[in-house]
Amino acid sequence: MKKTIVLLLLVALCLFNYIQNNVPDQDPYMITDYSRLHPVKVERVIKGREEEQLIDIIKEAKAKHLTISIAGQRHSQGGHTYYKDGIVIDMTSYNRILSFSPKEKKIRVQAGATWEYIQDTINPYELSIKTMQSQNIFTVGGSISVNAHGRDIRSGSLIKSVESFRLLTAEGRIIEVSRTENADLFPLVLGGYGLFGIILDVTLTLTDDEVYKVTSDHMSVNEYPDYFITNVRSNPNIHMHIARISVAPSSFLTEMYAINYEVDHTISLQDHNKLQTREQWVIPSKLLFQINRSFNFGKDAFWKLQKVYFAKEQGSMISRNNAMRSESEFMEYRIAGKNDLLQEYFIPIKEFPGFVEDYKTVLKQENLNLLNITIRYVNQDQEAVLSYAREDMFALVCLFNVPLSEQGKKKVKQGIQNIINQVIKHRGTYYLPYADYPSVQQFQTVYPKYNLFFKKKDQYDPNHLFMNYFYEDYKGE
Repeated sequence: MKKTIVLLLLVALCLFNYIQNNVPDQDPYMITDYSRLHPVKVERVIKGREEEQLIDIIKEAKAKHLTISIAGQRHSQGGHTYYKDGIVIDMTSYNRILSFSPKEKKIRVQAGATWEYIQDTINPYELSIKTMQSQNIFTVGGSISVNAHGRDIRSGSLIKSVESFRLLTAEGRIIEVSRTENADLFPLVLGGYGLFGIILDVTLTLTDDEVYKVTSDHMSVNEYPDYFITNVRSNPNIHMHIARISVAPSSFLTEMYAINYEVDHTISLQDHNKLQTREQWVIPSKLLFQINRSFNFGKDAFWKLQKVYFAKEQGSMISRNNAMRSESEFMEYRIAGKNDLLQEYFIPIKEFPGFVEDYKTVLKQENLNLLNITIRYVNQDQEAVLSYAREDMFALVCLFNVPLSEQGKKKVKQGIQNIINQVIKHRGTYYLPYADYPSVQQFQTVYPKYNLFFKKKDQYDPNHLFMNYFYEDYKGE
């Protein structure tokens, strides 16, 4: 009884703290991204609406010697979507679907369209997106700029489902870019973080929607690579897969479970293609995740609840489109003085257990508040210049709760750099959309084509009209 009362009091305290502090803590005249790490003043933010308007903005910026940054949902966390005293073009209003051919399985959309909008459009035709992030709230242009990946283990990163796009260049010209036309730009803009121009619209190839049977398995971290190779990758009917590692103190980075989505052709898609329109149980889930942020016992409880939930889902059916609309709202977090920070590390399959063991050591030494680790599989990508998947790899998507004070940021930065050292030791890479904590040397080691990338930037945009903090931080000399 006493334990129950204590638990209820802690829950009430967390809820009170959340309500009291769930407000922005920055100057409203400044701009930042989801990280809230680097707020700066910009010249202005302009909603992108028409091609001629965007061309005029480029002419004005050049005449006034201003820079341009391009923003979508601004969920990147390293200053990729803004720059001090520059113009920020908000592309979220530039969001129409321009053409859609169900027969050819192709769709052409403006860069500000969200994946949710595309799903709503193609779902009645029993079609689905090949690759996107695990949430559908992001814009297509933003996803292309980071060369996103997701739960699908067969289609690769986003670059593989992009047929072409139109690009507004620093010269104010609109050009078609594909693997055959202006082909040099294709692998630069895909994963180019808005540094080569404004993506206007994109032609994507689609795939069939289908029904999956959901299954899950528990295992140790050491068992996972062989499990994945033997039971998942070798089974052609498993089209999607994720896994999670425990961050609970009682099983810290030793226990995990995997979730597989196996196609079942015996089940009618008609029974499963109604799209989810809103998340369920957002407030209770948000409260539980807040306890997970604040207390070790909360991490244990949250891990146990996850295992119970997915055991209950064993054998359930879900359409591909709904499997690609995973919950995210419960993780939204806007507490003054703190924020949740994402990091993502890509590790070769056979290196996975050794890396996790070294990762565990660093986390304990640095006392970093790790909230969640989701594992995805990424196919080798030899096309994008700044490819993060030099071979088939596991992606470890890691969510930390961090302080926003200068002293706190400095400590976290050192901890992240120590983690990156272990990533490099295990022949891995890290994802570039997040905070600029890795050093220039680490960036150059992990991305050996950096020289080519920046050389091409100078070639296509010699006056550096398109600017952001990723460029400033890592261009070097």
